[in-house]
Amino acid sequence: MSPSGKQIPDLGLNTLSDRLRQSLTCTGDDTNKPDFRELDLGMGSGSGSPISPLRVGPTVSNSSSSSGSVSGRIGNGIPVGSGGTTNHHSGELSVDSSPTSSVGGSCGVKSGHTRSESGATIFSGGSSATSPSTNVLPTGNICPSGRVLKTGMMTNRSSKPDVLSLGSGNYGHGSIMRGGSGSVSGNKSAVAGGRSETHLPATSNSRRSSMDPEDLKKLGNDEYKKGHYLEALSFYDRAIALSPANAAYHCNRAAALMCLKRLTEAVKECDEAIKLDSGYVRAHHRLGSLLVSLGQVENARRHLYFKDFQPNPNEALKLQSVEKHLNKCSDSRRLRDWGNVLKETDAAISSGADACAQLFACKAEALLKLHQLDYADSVLSNAPKFEACSSNLSLSQVKLFGMQTEAYILFVRAQIDLSFGRFENAITSIEKSGQIDPMNVEVAVLLQSIRSLCRSRSRGNDLFKSERYTEACSAYSEGLKCDPSNPILYCNRAACWFKLGQFERSFDDCNQALLIHPNYTKALLRRAATCSKLERWAESVRDYEVLRRELPTDNDIAESLFHAQVALKKSRGEEVYNMKFGGEVELIIDLEQFKAAVVSTGASVVLFKTTSDLQCKQISPFLDTLCSRYPSINFLKVDIEESPTIASVENVRIVPTIKIYKKGNRMKELVCPSREVLESSVRHYSF
Repeated sequence: MSPSGKQIPDLGLNTLSDRLRQSLTCTGDDTNKPDFRELDLGMGSGSGSPISPLRVGPTVSNSSSSSGSVSGRIGNGIPVGSGGTTNHHSGELSVDSSPTSSVGGSCGVKSGHTRSESGATIFSGGSSATSPSTNVLPTGNICPSGRVLKTGMMTNRSSKPDVLSLGSGNYGHGSIMRGGSGSVSGNKSAVAGGRSETHLPATSNSRRSSMDPEDLKKLGNDEYKKGHYLEALSFYDRAIALSPANAAYHCNRAAALMCLKRLTEAVKECDEAIKLDSGYVRAHHRLGSLLVSLGQVENARRHLYFKDFQPNPNEALKLQSVEKHLNKCSDSRRLRDWGNVLKETDAAISSGADACAQLFACKAEALLKLHQLDYADSVLSNAPKFEACSSNLSLSQVKLFGMQTEAYILFVRAQIDLSFGRFENAITSIEKSGQIDPMNVEVAVLLQSIRSLCRSRSRGNDLFKSERYTEACSAYSEGLKCDPSNPILYCNRAACWFKLGQFERSFDDCNQALLIHPNYTKALLRRAATCSKLERWAESVRDYEVLRRELPTDNDIAESLFHAQVALKKSRGEEVYNMKFGGEVELIIDLEQFKAAVVSTGASVVLFKTTSDLQCKQISPFLDTLCSRYPSINFLKVDIEESPTIASVENVRIVPTIKIYKKGNRMKELVCPSREVLESSVRHYSF
C-alpha cells in the first residue's frame, strides 16, 4: 500500500523500492533487468556513452479525449508534443503515443514503442501505464547484466558502444546489445565505430534529409538497377550535396546521366571524378565510353587504356570500329567522294558514335552535295545538340576533318541555308564559324564565297525589278561562279531568260535548279510555263499536275493545268468544244440530257446516288472537289430515285456507283469506291 492508501500495481517484482535497492547493490543476480515501461533513457550530452543517466520519463495520457498526445519533457527538459521528433545530434528522443506510428514510417514496432534517431527502440508505456513518481531516480549507467551502476563505480567494459535493438525475447520488447548490429523490422541499421547507416522506407522524407551520403548512394544504386534513372540521379545529387569531394558519387551520377542520354553532363561528372581522384579507373573507363559515343577516339583511347588497365572488350571493339569508319570518312571527304562519305558516316554512327554531332553534320553535308536538300536539312536539324563542356576536356577544341566541332556544324548549316535561299542566315552562320575557328581555310573560303554570292544576287534582283533583264542575267551568272550549285540563282536567271523570250535557256536553267533541289516549287512552276511556251504540252501538263497536288487550293495553277490539258488534246487531234474552266458538277434529270453529256469531248464522270444514302452524302462533296482539281473532265450527278429511267438503262442497282465515259463509251465502273481509288481513276482519264 502507498502512503496515500492506494495500492501500487504489481509490476512483476515485489515493490518498486525493493527493485531499486537491489539494483544499487549490483549483486550479480541477472534476473533483475530494467523494465523499459517505467524508465526513460536519454543520451547524456557529456558522458560519451550511448546510454545516458536515467531521468524522469514523459507523462503518457491515454484518456479517451487525448487522441494520443504526449506531454512532458525528455532528456534535458525539452518539451515534446504530439507525434513530435527531437534532434538526433543533441541526443534527444522521439516520443509518439500513437499505436500505429513510428519515426520514419511504419517500421514494425509494437504499440507503445518509440525509436531514437540512432535506431534504438524505447517502450513508452502501454494503455494503462502512468508516469513514475516525481522524485528523481538514482543516476548511473546500465551494466551489461541489466543493473544500474552508480556513478563513479568502476567496471571493465568493452570500448564498443551499447545500442538498443529488438532482442530474442529475454528482454521483452527491447534488449541491450554491445557493439554489434541490431535490426528492426522495416529498418536496417549497421553500426560501426558509433555511426549508423540507415536504409529508410521511400516515404521517410524527414529522415532522408539527414541521411548519410553513403546511404543515399546505395538508394541511388537500387533505383539505377531498377531502371529508374531519374530517381537514382536525385539520390546521387543529394549525396554529392552532402559530400561534394567524393569521386564515386560523381561517377555514379555520370552513369545515370548516360542512361538519360544527357551525355554532355555525364562527361562533366566523369571529369570531376577524375579531378578528385586521378587514379579512379572506373571513371576513366566511363569517360572513355562517353567519348567514343561523341566520336572523340583519341581522347577515348587515353581513358579506356588508362595506366594499361584493359577496358571492357565490347568498348574496345567499338573504339576500333568507330575509328576505322571515321578515318575512311575523312579520306572520302578530302577526295569529295560524297557517296562514300555518306556510307562511312552511317557506319560510324551505327558502330557507336551515335552522339557525335560532327558526324551528323558530315552526313548532312554529303546529302547536300548529292542534291538531297530536304533530307540534309532534316538530318542537321535533328542531330544531337552540341554543347561545349567539361573543364578538364574541352570537346569544342577537338578537331574532326580539320575543323573544330562547333565551327564545322555552322559551316554545314551555312551551306544548307544558302541552298534554300536563306541568305541572311547563311551569312550569320558562316561568320560565327569563322570566329570560332579563324585559322581554318575552308571556313574562310566559304565566307568570302557567300558574301560575293549575296552581293550578286541582290544586284540581280534590283536589275530584274528595273526590267533590265540582260544585266540581271549577268549578275546572277557572277553569283553562280561563287557557288555553281545554288538552285536559287539558276531559277532567277531562268526568269530573266523567260522575259527575254529565250525559252530554251530558261528551260535548261529550270532543269539545273530542279536537279539540285527536286522539290523546288518555284523552279517547277517556271519550267511548266516555259514548256507551254515551247508547246511541250505533255511535259507542261505533267509539271502542273505535280504542282496541283502540292498546292490544291491554288486557282491559277488549276487554270493553267486546264489550258495545258486542252492544248494537249488538240495537239493529239482530239475534238475539243464546249470546254470551259471552272465548271460545276452538272445534275442530270432525264435520259436525253444524260446521253448528250456523256458523248461530249473528253471524259465524263457520273455519280449515281440517292438523297437518303449515307455513303452518297459523304462522296458527293468530294466530287465537287475533284471538279475543281480536274477541270478538263465533265462531272455529272444522277439521282436514281428521281430519274429511274436512267438507272434502268445503265443497270444501276447499288449506290453510290461511279461510271466513267469517254465519247459515249463506258470505260470504268466503281461501286462504293474510296476517295483514293476514285481520284486515282479520275487522274488517269484527265490526261
